[in-house]
Amino acid sequence: MLTNCLLPRADAVLFSVPTSGTKCVSEEIQNHIVVLADYYVVADEAVQAAHQIPTISVRVTSPYGNNLHHNENVTHGQFAFTTTETGNYLACFWVDTSKHVEGAGPTVSLDWRTGIAAKDWDTVARKEKIEGVELELRKLEGAVEAIHENLIYLKNREAEMREVSETTNARVAWFGIMSLGVCIMVSVTQLCYLKRYFRKKKLI
Repeated sequence: MLTNCLLPRADAVLFSVPTSGTKCVSEEIQNHIVVLADYYVVADEAVQAAHQIPTISVRVTSPYGNNLHHNENVTHGQFAFTTTETGNYLACFWVDTSKHVEGAGPTVSLDWRTGIAAKDWDTVARKEKIEGVELELRKLEGAVEAIHENLIYLKNREAEMREVSETTNARVAWFGIMSLGVCIMVSVTQLCYLKRYFRKKKLI
């Protein structure tokens, strides 16, 4: 299994799916974020003319392993959900093993959009009757809010990681002190034993 990080939030990603095994892509997403994705098998003209477009299977899981989307033996599809957990969301693709596949595996295009990039601005414009500069300003406002929320999330994560690091350092320090104390006690005990032994044997 190979895991990639989806850095572009709204750009399509092209990758090859191996004929044996699974190819996965993932993205760390916060809670209460809308996710939209479209995927399809990229086929050249010769494959389309022969009507031999390979099929793939897809499974999308949450950070705690809950299935959010599952589709088998398809050439294209889409999924949409609102996150209920914070963490890495995983989309795995594999080729149908019941069919004989020759050569390299198929190429898949995945358009994965989250947050502000997943918002349907055409619907918003029609519903609120806005267009032009006002619509662009609304998009910028949404982008700023998304960046602000992401910065708050990163700040909270940094505080959590700092707390974990400080706790770990304290425990390691106490463990080191205890280990040193045990070593000293063992050394003193061994020294006393050797002194008694040598005196008993009248070597000292």
